[in-house]
Amino acid sequence: MVANVLLDQAAIEEHVQRLGREIARDHPDGVVLVGVLKGALIFFADLVRAVPDIDVTVDFMSISRFAPDSGRVKILHDLGTDITGLDVVLVEDIVDTGLTVAYLIGQLLARNPRRLSTCAMLDRPARRIVPQTVDYVGFELQNEYVLGYGLHVKDLYRNVPYVVAADRDTLVSRPDAYVHELYRRTGFHADFGTDFTARPGGSVANVPREEEP
Repeated sequence: MVANVLLDQAAIEEHVQRLGREIARDHPDGVVLVGVLKGALIFFADLVRAVPDIDVTVDFMSISRFAPDSGRVKILHDLGTDITGLDVVLVEDIVDTGLTVAYLIGQLLARNPRRLSTCAMLDRPARRIVPQTVDYVGFELQNEYVLGYGLHVKDLYRNVPYVVAADRDTLVSRPDAYVHELYRRTGFHADFGTDFTARPGGSVANVPREEEP
């Protein structure tokens, strides 16, 4: 199956710049950006450079996967920054069930920041388990399974510089199914298999059209 480009590099840059301006506007005294490893790394690097005219401190956190039997996680990499009394924005690549963000918010709130907000390049609220909102959203997805721009399967596709919608079932059986197609595309100008229009706030509405042969 063909992977359809949802967000090309120009669209990604436009929305990263918008998010940077919004964060700067809301934090005139400066901000600590906390990236969630590994997925958010590429988006995080772009976002840091897109926040204008204020002091920006960067730090990272990483947690283990939720254990299927207990739902427990552990922190694999913790902050080196004391965030007491500071404005903090937690930065994720994608918020899906909300479990990871909710856990990290609890951890960070216990450290008494002055203000804590969340930012995600992609948000998929239809799959929420925890009723967690995101303060700064790049794009709102429906039910697409997405790859690229940090998003991966078995650590593949992270460095694809755009976001595509791929077939989940295909990837379960063959994680490398799209490797040739997507790496061959790198640097191209996307011929969209799906049109999209941006809703206010950065959400995406898919407008299906017949694919060319």
